[in-house]
Amino acid sequence: MQVDLPEKRYYGIGEVARAFDVNASLIRFWEKEFDVLQPKKNAKGNRKFTPRDIKNLELIYHLVKERGFTLEGAKLHLKENHQKTLDRYEMIRKLEWVKSELIKIKEQL
Repeated sequence: MQVDLPEKRYYGIGEVARAFDVNASLIRFWEKEFDVLQPKKNAKGNRKFTPRDIKNLELIYHLVKERGFTLEGAKLHLKENHQKTLDRYEMIRKLEWVKSELIKIKEQL
């Protein structure tokens, strides 16, 4: 899944939920379940997600929705080797992008 969000310091939960095509309640649930998600909250209690939170959400989404991990499995995977998992995830995304670009070039031939 490629998340398409503009470059900003903070994102509201609504725009994050739309970017991931999930309900805001799922984002709130993941926030409670995963320690790596710690959005800031303003005086009203509205969540403000940073770009780092978005990266972590992408990783959680990848593990749970795309690779089929259980929540406990994803938590364990993130705790044991968070940086390694993040590096692999970023490499997969880059390779998927290269593949799509190559397909576009092939179609133009």
